[in-house]
Amino acid sequence: MIHELSFRIALAALLGLIAAGGNLLGGYFVVYREWPRRYLQYFLALGAGYMLSVALVEVIPESVHLAGESALLYVLAGFFLVHLFEHTIAPHFHFGEETHTEQMQHGHAQSAIFLGLAIHTFFDGVAIASGFLVSTWLGFLIFVAVFLHKLPEGFTVASVVMARSQSKRNAVRAAGLLGAATLAGVLLTSQLQGQLKYALPLSGGVTLYVAATDLLPEVNKEPNWRMALLVFVGVATMLILKLLFNL
Repeated sequence: MIHELSFRIALAALLGLIAAGGNLLGGYFVVYREWPRRYLQYFLALGAGYMLSVALVEVIPESVHLAGESALLYVLAGFFLVHLFEHTIAPHFHFGEETHTEQMQHGHAQSAIFLGLAIHTFFDGVAIASGFLVSTWLGFLIFVAVFLHKLPEGFTVASVVMARSQSKRNAVRAAGLLGAATLAGVLLTSQLQGQLKYALPLSGGVTLYVAATDLLPEVNKEPNWRMALLVFVGVATMLILKLLFNL
C-alpha cells in the first residue's frame, strides 16, 4: 500500500511537470509562433465541457464520499475563493489574447492578472495531487482536465506581458512562473496528505468555477456550431473514458 501511494505521488509530480510545460508552451506560441486564435478557442471549448464533467461526475461525489456532506461547503469555498480574487484583485482577467493594450500599460493591472492566473495554476496542482492521492484513475482524469486549459493560461499571461512591455523574454518567463505555481500545488498537497478531505473539494470548487465562469463565457463569445459541438465533445470524452476504464 505504501509503495502504491508513493508511485501515485511520483506520477502526480511527473504529470504536474507536464502540465506546467503546457503553460510554457502556451507562452511560447504567443511569442514565437503565429498561432491561429481559433485553436485557442477550440481548447477552451473542449476543456470547458471536460472540466465540468470531471468536477460534477467524479471530483465532487468523491469529495462527499471522503468527508460527507460537509465537503460541499469546501466546494462552495473553492468556487467563491476564485470569484473573490478575480473580481477584486484581477478585475480585468479573462482567458485569451489581451487586446486592451492601453489598460495593460499600468503595472498593477499586469501584476493583478498574473496573480489571478497563479492562483488558478496553483489549484491546478492541488487538484492533480488530490486526485492521485485518491486513485490513479481520478488523478488521470483531473490531469487531462488541467492540461486542456494549460495552453490558454500560458497564452493569456504571455499576451498580457507582451501588451505592456513587448518583452519576449519576460512573456515566456511569466508563462514559466505559472507552471512553477502548478508544481508548487502538486508538491504541497502531496506533503499534506492528511488534509485530502479539504484539498479535494476545494479543488473541485475551483475546477467548477474555472469551467463554468471563465471558460464557457469565452466560448459563448464565439457563436458557431463548432464551438458548441466541442463543449459536448469534451463532456462525451470524459464519459467515454469513465465507461472504458473506470471498471
